[in-house]
Amino acid sequence: MAERAAAPVRHLVIALGDQLDHESSALQGFDLALDVVWMAEVADESTHVWSAKQRIALFLAAMRHFAAELRERGMPLSYARMDDADNAGTLAGELQRAIDALQPEQLVMTAPGDWRVLQSLRGVAARAGLPLDLRDDTHFFSTVRDFAAHAKGRKQLRLEYWYRELRQKHGVLMDGKQPAGGQWNFDADNRESFGKAGPQNVPPPFCVAPDAITREVIALVNARFADHPGSVDSFAWPVTRTDALRALDNFIQQRLPLFGQFEDAMWAGEVWLWHSQLSAALNLKLLNPREVVTAAEAAYRSGHAPLAAVEGFVRQILGWREYVRGIYWTQMPGYLERNALDAQAPLPAWYWTGETDMACLRDAITQTLSHGYAHHIQRLMVTGLYALLLGVRPQSVHAWYLSVYVDAVEWVELPNTLGMSQYGDGGLLGSKPYVATGKYIQRMSNHCSGCRFDPAQSTGPKACPFTTLYWDFLMRHEAMLRQNPRMAMQMKNLDRLAPEALEAIAAQARAHRAAQAG
Repeated sequence: MAERAAAPVRHLVIALGDQLDHESSALQGFDLALDVVWMAEVADESTHVWSAKQRIALFLAAMRHFAAELRERGMPLSYARMDDADNAGTLAGELQRAIDALQPEQLVMTAPGDWRVLQSLRGVAARAGLPLDLRDDTHFFSTVRDFAAHAKGRKQLRLEYWYRELRQKHGVLMDGKQPAGGQWNFDADNRESFGKAGPQNVPPPFCVAPDAITREVIALVNARFADHPGSVDSFAWPVTRTDALRALDNFIQQRLPLFGQFEDAMWAGEVWLWHSQLSAALNLKLLNPREVVTAAEAAYRSGHAPLAAVEGFVRQILGWREYVRGIYWTQMPGYLERNALDAQAPLPAWYWTGETDMACLRDAITQTLSHGYAHHIQRLMVTGLYALLLGVRPQSVHAWYLSVYVDAVEWVELPNTLGMSQYGDGGLLGSKPYVATGKYIQRMSNHCSGCRFDPAQSTGPKACPFTTLYWDFLMRHEAMLRQNPRMAMQMKNLDRLAPEALEAIAAQARAHRAAQAG
């Protein structure tokens, strides 16, 4: 296990699978003569939720490449491989095994991205009677303490105010004391669809051919996790910092200029469009958000990309990413159990196969299982929206998202899913449930043209389930929704429907819901 000469160990420095950063806070002050880095591949991290093959392969391949880099730097390393005969199968078990073997004086760890992991490793340290030096994750623009201070005393939390605060603090897209272009938010310029002609001149996605290390991991995943969802046949994610930097440059040069204009648009069979494909590299810490934001702003300042595109992208990194992390760490562990709408339906089994007659869902889920990826509108307004309207228990939706997406680490995935997508927190993270009929998907994609359902119909054999369930959702949660000013227009539209139409919609919704449960 330990790749070092026998000697007293001062610090056993924990490097988790989403902490693959040579500049991480845990590695600051590392002494080659006294300290050891500890890394462990364990089955539990792939099975506590039924992780898809792409996600497992990404984490393991990135970890093995990072370990190789540590060795090249001459850093003592204790690395447990999943296929080691005596692998304990859990992070806690493997850490205890390393403690027993190396007898360190202290454990050092950058704060992890998962409450469950933090509690588990804290428990190991306590049982071993070892001090644990838990350090801030300096990867982020802000600390959890910064967010808590921002949130203190506010009646409600909203991304926009946190985002503006961080823009000013870090001088991002600022002209003196004013936001570049004279406004903070260019959302209104970033909501175009492709029209009937579809997307034109889409740049090829950035792909990395698997090297020997990654091919070995793919073989392991296919053998060890054969019954897990998805496929690794198309695996081409960057798993090193060098390739992640190449991916960043590729995005800035080829896709950022049109990213904003079409960031909400969808098209059947078009997986990548003008999206960055950088979230996984960011969440593994192969990229630093500062360098990503700096590169994007430089593209605006040089005239390479329009301000609306750059601001929309920067808001995802500097704004949304920092915001959901603050929500997660200030609200856990109770946040995980929130279910403000008392949604109790099971997740339909076809979420794991993509075998459904609904064209938009079939495309989004099939793509997800093939690549471990879908862009934010596919997640929010297709897979997420359907689950919300159907009334699926938010914890089941959370487990699915955490399982299937390569960029899913709980600090970022849980608030996005339970809060933004499923409204399970009752409006803590977002100001309203993001609900719409199938007309939204028709406007933003070509899915409906090839679907047997009609988004204009809410009852009958051709009724779009999104449309039926939308009106049913408004009826089922009417009392709560009427208290939300941002839902006023939607509730007025509900009031225009005749009682007999409402009864027919409710009956069709019940039948549809029963069919999914069976």
